[in-house]
Amino acid sequence: MTKNLKDILSNLSTGIDQETLLLYLQDKLPPGQKHEVEKQLMQGEFEEDAADGLQEFKDKEQLQYMVEMLNRDLKKRTEAKKKRREKMKIPYEPWIYISILILLLLVALSYFVIRRMMGQ
Repeated sequence: MTKNLKDILSNLSTGIDQETLLLYLQDKLPPGQKHEVEKQLMQGEFEEDAADGLQEFKDKEQLQYMVEMLNRDLKKRTEAKKKRREKMKIPYEPWIYISILILLLLVALSYFVIRRMMGQ
């Protein structure tokens, strides 16, 4: 997976990067830039709801810490699922396929030999 997919706030809005969004939520942006961020957030229902939810945090300074913690947790969970999927894969072993083919040939050959012996 790419790093961008694991970043919790990167998919919030395509026009706003994570740092700008965090500065907006901490009221550290100049008024012109703040207005642009608000305009971009109002373009989608999901973005608007997410921004409203993020603004509900009482301690704005801890917001960066929370984002990093969520990103870390998300990466840990996706890595665990990826490892589990890798463990479930059947390894490619050519000798297994060769053994199965030889076994099938022996069974077919045995069938024809037994059938010929029964016919005589």
